[in-house]
Amino acid sequence: MNAVAVLVVAKAPVPGLAKTRLAAGVGAEVAADIAAAALLDTLDAVADAAVADRVVALTGDLAGACRGAEIRNRLDDFVVVPQRGEGFAQRLANAHADAAELTGLPVLQIGMDTPQVTAALLEDCGHALGGADAVLGMARDGGWWVLGVRAPGTAACLAGVEMSTPRTGAETLAALRGTGAAVVLVEELADFDTVDDLAEVRRVCVPDSRFVGAVREL
Repeated sequence: MNAVAVLVVAKAPVPGLAKTRLAAGVGAEVAADIAAAALLDTLDAVADAAVADRVVALTGDLAGACRGAEIRNRLDDFVVVPQRGEGFAQRLANAHADAAELTGLPVLQIGMDTPQVTAALLEDCGHALGGADAVLGMARDGGWWVLGVRAPGTAACLAGVEMSTPRTGAETLAALRGTGAAVVLVEELADFDTVDDLAEVRRVCVPDSRFVGAVREL
């Protein structure tokens, strides 16, 4: 078992609030349902991974979310904490701090935009973190999909990184190295933000996954 805590930073998939760039192409209800499917597939992978602990930092109200009841049931296997802070970067940094305080473990953090992630891949990232101060997995759009840190203070550098830009991955790597951390780069993945991203992610998902079912008719 990997002596790490996997942290999922997630947003309740409420129509009109979730995946707004995707919603511009497919509509708010469909976008939220796709987001819900991706989150559930991600939670399944984390639940199956041989790791020491599992935490979800959640924002938003599941009462109004697509597949809200299913998500709530799935979260029974996780420690759930609220996101806190102004802006996404600050919420990420705080989520790392909260997960480290709760578990006393190195933290490996992912989002909900890579439903192709597997338990085995998460375990590989956890093993890599065992030999480094930090691990970072770049996303093909210029962002990143996974960040692991051994010391919670390392993730505090995220607060100074502009998120959701084509430079976010490179700037995050520079910020981590600026703390003096030795960073190992792990596998690059595609994530989804717009309708143009769906086909590439779908191709590498398990055929019977919720995500594939949610996007099959698009």
